[in-house]
Amino acid sequence: MFNNLSEKLDKAMHVLKGHGSITEVNVAETLKEVRRALLDADVNFKIAKDFTKRVKEKALGQNVLTTLQPGQLMVKIVKDELTELMGGDAAGINLSGKPTVILMSGLQGSGKTTFSGKLANYLKNKKTKKPLLVACDVYRPAAIDQLHVVGDQIKVDVYSDKGNNDPVAIAQAGIAHAKQNGHNVVIIDTAGRLAVDEAMMTEIANIHKAITPQETLFVVDSMTGQDAVNTAKAFNDILNFDGVILTKLDGDTRGGAAISIKSVVNKPIKFIGTGEKMEAIDVFYPSRMADRILGMGDVVSLVERAQEQFDEEEARKLQKKIAKNQFGFDDFLKQIQQVKKMGNMKDLVGMIPGASKAMKGMEIEDDAFKHIEALIHSMTPAERSKPAMINASRKKRIAKGAGRSVQEMNQLLKQFDQMSKMMKMMQGGGGRKLMQMMKGMGR
Repeated sequence: MFNNLSEKLDKAMHVLKGHGSITEVNVAETLKEVRRALLDADVNFKIAKDFTKRVKEKALGQNVLTTLQPGQLMVKIVKDELTELMGGDAAGINLSGKPTVILMSGLQGSGKTTFSGKLANYLKNKKTKKPLLVACDVYRPAAIDQLHVVGDQIKVDVYSDKGNNDPVAIAQAGIAHAKQNGHNVVIIDTAGRLAVDEAMMTEIANIHKAITPQETLFVVDSMTGQDAVNTAKAFNDILNFDGVILTKLDGDTRGGAAISIKSVVNKPIKFIGTGEKMEAIDVFYPSRMADRILGMGDVVSLVERAQEQFDEEEARKLQKKIAKNQFGFDDFLKQIQQVKKMGNMKDLVGMIPGASKAMKGMEIEDDAFKHIEALIHSMTPAERSKPAMINASRKKRIAKGAGRSVQEMNQLLKQFDQMSKMMKMMQGGGGRKLMQMMKGMGR
């Protein structure tokens, strides 16, 4: 996410490295590079120009008697301005209304139907709501079937009426169905077109007028860059929507849409889609996104995701096993499953400060643990519970059974040994020792 932009902004900040103070000359040189980086990321020219003008004014107005180096000071100013440009604070979702009605709008191919499912899953699991999905796309082949498949996947009811070609009537019937069956949130998935056209806009405006939703959300593919911003403006002129959802942020996103959209339509980005799984939905936090764009990672989101997967009962069992020296490969496998539930690997690495820079050029596969899982599954139950018994001949057999090399098997045993030692150290009150060890690793 935003790797190219992060790299270019990092180079721009390097212009100030070694300078004792911020001057008109070196700030102009830095901001010329910042503006170029933003334009390359498909940010609107006027927005990029206004942004660098504000940064320049703040940078030159700073008191030179500061503990920060000029480069650090510039990063802080750029981060604050980026945060402001993307909306400042996180925008919540309005869940008033009995039931709450949420209308989804956007072009075909933006990921609207999939995101309707993700939003239903989020509201069900995080907000303890009972959502109903309503299929109002009467044009796209298999659109109704797709929503039913999504509903089955997340165990959420779907209302549809295949014999009816009137989306307004379907939306109204869906809300009535929700009231009769105890659903407190209704998510209406509407039709999209390949481009903005009059018929589509009239139809979505008619649905909006008939159901008066508490939330109207515009779903846009972030990979379309500046086009996404233009489409958002066209939809907002008709619907006056409440917020934006950016999908496909896990792709090769240049970042223009995320940075520009708020200042063009003056509506907040409420959620982002970061992968294909139904759990791949995040509330949009402008300050955290600014950190990620500047290569600072997003530790807060990483910790939140880890806490979501944390199971206290499992943790207690694990502590007992570690204390008795019984930590085995089955336990190791459970830890891997928990990490996998946190999201795709590329996204997780992007949340670790400096990791994207350190791993530049490396391809991070989403199935990064596949070969480890294959090796563990190739072991006998006895070998999994007592790794010490794995000798040279067993290594060969396990590697062959998993279709991997003995070298990879040796690497796995080494990783397992390191993890076991680290866990023992943490449990034995060796926190200080562990910190020293980690500092040594970072050098």
